Amino acid sequence: MGIKDKTRKELEERVRELENIIAHKGVGSSYLQKAERIQRDINIALLLGATTAVVGLTAWAVYKSRGE
Repeated sequence: MGIKDKTRKELEERVRELENIIAHKGVGSSYLQKAERIQRDINIALLLGATTAVVGLTAWAVYKSRGE
């Protein structure tokens, strides 16, 4: 690996570190964290709702097939 590649990788790593610092402590970071939490909660709610619907439909189908 040449000096150019090493320098490039090191600079990219430093830029990523700076971006992470800005994301966690910069302007709007609290808004971003809140939005991420809301998105996570919505995803969990959708997953639970879909699972409940599938279980309900399965139970209904089993009930209907045994009832006839």
